[in-house]
Amino acid sequence: MKKQRESQCTQKTISLLSPLGEIQVSGCENGVHTIQILMDVAPAERSSDGDEASSLCCVVNDSPAETSPELQRGVEWLQAYFGEPHTVGSLPLPAFHHPALQGDAFTSRVLQILLKDVKFGETVSYKRLAEMAGNPRAVRAVGGAMRRNPLSSKGTDFRTRCS
Repeated sequence: MKKQRESQCTQKTISLLSPLGEIQVSGCENGVHTIQILMDVAPAERSSDGDEASSLCCVVNDSPAETSPELQRGVEWLQAYFGEPHTVGSLPLPAFHHPALQGDAFTSRVLQILLKDVKFGETVSYKRLAEMAGNPRAVRAVGGAMRRNPLSSKGTDFRTRCS
């Protein structure tokens, strides 16, 4: 039954140009499925003209004609994250609808704890995250959960860094 619900999702993708490179945000009417950095930009190349304001912008590069409110909320959140980081705390997060975030599996529990209990910019070790998930010996499983994190890019979550 779960597979049937997943197949009913009609995903749309919005492409953003950010200081980190091209970001794709995909989602359906129920929420954001993935946030991925497609093209990483070397730090020296992130600001071509040296203007600090231009290096912080995040603009829509490509967007479908119709998007869900949750997908649009995800885009707005990312634009605030890169353009006005001090406002991010006051913005509501979009709903997330990726299967890895659903259910009672350990991966889902770890990702939900990361989303709810780890503050933006805070660093948390895999060991601490395993403890927070209720299994202090599951450090390797936490690493696997982070590898499957649909809201991360190249191993780094937009919210935090795990070590």
